[in-house]
Formats: sequence, C-alpha cells, structure tokens
Amino acid sequence: MAYASEFRYKRSGHKKNKLSSRRKAFLIGAAVFAVIIVLTVFLQRNVSGILYELSEASVRAMAVRSVNEAVSETLSGAGYDSFVTIGYDESGNVREITANSQKVNLFARTTATAAMAKLGAASAEGIKVPLGAFTGISFLAGFGPKVTFKIISVSSVDCSFSSVLSDAGVNQTLHSVYLNVSAAVSVVMPSGAREIETQTDVQVAETVIVGEVPDVYFGADIFGDGYHLAP
Repeated sequence: MAYASEFRYKRSGHKKNKLSSRRKAFLIGAAVFAVIIVLTVFLQRNVSGILYELSEASVRAMAVRSVNEAVSETLSGAGYDSFVTIGYDESGNVREITANSQKVNLFARTTATAAMAKLGAASAEGIKVPLGAFTGISFLAGFGPKVTFKIISVSSVDCSFSSVLSDAGVNQTLHSVYLNVSAAVSVVMPSGAREIETQTDVQVAETVIVGEVPDVYFGADIFGDGYHLAP
C-alpha cells in the first residue's frame, strides 16, 4: 500500500514538472514573439525613414553621375544648331523657332540607352549605408561600418528635351536647351522594396538670339514628349 502511494506521488511530481516545462516554453515563446513585434514596430517607425533618406540620397547621386556621364558621351560635339533651327524674316526678326525632331529623338534615345546601361552597372554594386542608421537616431546615422543594400533593378529611364527663353537685353533673347532625364530604381530594404524616382536636368546648349522673338514662344516648349526606355 505504501508502495502504491509512493508511486502516485512520483507520477504526480512528474506531471507537475512537465506542465512547468511547457509553461516556461510558452512564456519564452511569447517573450520572443513580443520582442519581434517591438523590433518590427521600431524598425517601421524609426529606422525605415532614416534608411530611406540615406538610400534615396545615394541613389540620386548615382543617377546624377550616370546621367552626366551618358550625356557627356552622347552629346559630345553637339551644339545649339543640333537641336534647334531659327527662321528669320526679311527684317531680321525671328519668324520661327523649331526643334530638329529627328536629331532630338536620336539624342534622347541614345542618351536614355547609355544612362540605363551606366545606372544598371552602378546599381550592381548596391548602395552602402552606415550601421548607425539602424539605431533610428538621426545624429548616429552617419557612423559605423557600411551595410550594403541590394538594388533590384532600374525600372525605367525617360529622356526629354525642354527649353527656356529669357530676356537678355535690347532685342536679344537667351535660349537655353535642357535634357531632362528621369529614372526609377528599386531598392531592397529591411522594411521591403522601395522605388526611388530621380530627375536630372542637364543644360546641353545655349545661345543668344538677336532679333525680336514672337511672344508665342515665351513660356512654350518647342520639344516633344521625349523618349521612354524600360528594360
């Protein structure tokens, strides 16, 4: 009889130990889950913003460098007359200002292709962000070793020309021609993939037009919609 009582006591103690182990495992799991939730919320609210700002700055600098290199190669030797033709009347006044559509489209297409290739090559290296950015504290964001984020792809590149007419003196008008390059780049961050859009405007030509220019050309753009390039 005493043996049976001792056996029941041992079995009861074993059950208590088993229940205690399960409870500990549950509490540990709940604590780990709570920590993950807190870290996720902290990451979303504090770290993601700083990471995005630093990534955006890096991508924009990369885009400007790539576009400038592409423009320098593509438009080497090109001048104002390569993009614009000016027609005068018998009195020496400006009759018309027109874009050289065929050359403009060729320049836009070639520059877009070159810019995408250079931006794609630069993107393969990724972007580096200081480890201090993960603290979520702004003044620490520039400190610590670099962490490399992967750039998924260059989604698209758009090239278009635009121009601005401004007064340059008596009977003189300054005409500036710009190449406008926009690009969309996707970056992988801890909070997920983010698309960063960049816009780079490069002055490619400029001249002073002598003679009266019709008012219709002021505030108007003689160029078309531009050229779109997607991978």
